Amino acid sequence: METPGPASVSGQPRTMPLSLFVFALFYGGMTVLSGVLGNKQVALGPLAVEAGIFGFLLLVVLSSAVAELHGRAMANRLVLIGFAPLVGSMLLILLVLGLPAADDMDPARLAGFQLILGQSPRLMVAGIIAYGVSQFLNVTIFSRLRGARGGRLLAFRGAVASALSQVIDTLLFISIAFIGVFPIWQLLVGQMLAKVVLSLVVVPFLIVGAVKLGRRLDGATGA
Repeated sequence: METPGPASVSGQPRTMPLSLFVFALFYGGMTVLSGVLGNKQVALGPLAVEAGIFGFLLLVVLSSAVAELHGRAMANRLVLIGFAPLVGSMLLILLVLGLPAADDMDPARLAGFQLILGQSPRLMVAGIIAYGVSQFLNVTIFSRLRGARGGRLLAFRGAVASALSQVIDTLLFISIAFIGVFPIWQLLVGQMLAKVVLSLVVVPFLIVGAVKLGRRLDGATGA
């Protein structure tokens, strides 16, 4: 099943595979939600990590699945388009934060809203850079590992690409956002360990599941 797309140069309507349409919608939502989730720290065993990692790992899953189903170029295009909701949501948040609150708004709710969404420009820049570099790197590694083996070793390729890209994501984000503000070593190691473990244990199965779902949506067969 395919969804209609914009008209082509020849005047004939283009079609978009249903899996690409669904994954792209979900991908855009995750780019926005991940930044909000990052305001909470969760305990993963002995590690305290920001909850945004779950959203960003889902971005890895989606971009890898698109690369497997529709090719590296399409996956890179998905990552590129992902900048639109990411940057757009940041600008909208800044606009809303800058607007005066209604006189009858509960002060406690206003303070909570400002606290959760009031990120510094430095944090925003760190998020944009880390997102772009890590997601493009994930697609590149995942696609190159495919090589002549075709669709084989899907889980392995997903695990390696996710782990390496998330190490870079952590190094970039933590360094840009917090270096010079406070000692970052403990936070850096904790985030990195959590992302690598999740990349090796959880992400491969999610990628395999997403690829199977995509093939079912597109009416194809095979794993």
